[in-house]
Amino acid sequence: MKIYTRTGDSGETGLFGGERVPKSDARVDAYGEVDELNAAIGVALTAGVDGEIAAMLGAIQRDLFALGGRLADPRRKVAARVAKAALGGDDVLRLEDWIDRLEAELPPLRRFILPGGTPAGAALHLARTVCRRAERRMVSLGKDAFEPELLAYVNRLSDLLFVMARAVNRRAGTGETEW
Repeated sequence: MKIYTRTGDSGETGLFGGERVPKSDARVDAYGEVDELNAAIGVALTAGVDGEIAAMLGAIQRDLFALGGRLADPRRKVAARVAKAALGGDDVLRLEDWIDRLEAELPPLRRFILPGGTPAGAALHLARTVCRRAERRMVSLGKDAFEPELLAYVNRLSDLLFVMARAVNRRAGTGETEW
């Protein structure tokens, strides 16, 4: 199988179900943001995180593939047929559990903190901002464009990435710069 198909040369792409839409379509933009988020998490993984954080990020990357697939499926048929495209309330609860576990090792926030710290911490802060952008793109599609748990997942994920950045920096002995 070749990597190029030439089907996008006219500026269109295909959604699940076969519908062709312009590459500038809002839905394509939304799942493109999710793809960028996945790549940003890949950068964070290469920047030197410990095994616990790496395992969490690996699971998140798989979830983001499912999320992108769900966004590319306006008729909502793929999740029922493809088990690995499932993403729901249990996944949101998993993120909340990870937030609670990581936050337990952190001092409470007194002020805003500047993004940065270690390379991994800075990469996680950047991933958080990409996550928020993906969330905004999803919201722009309208609340009926996808299942509500997908938006809850992305919202919680940005919180987790913030807490992960703090935890990675703390574990490396790098302090936070308050604003």
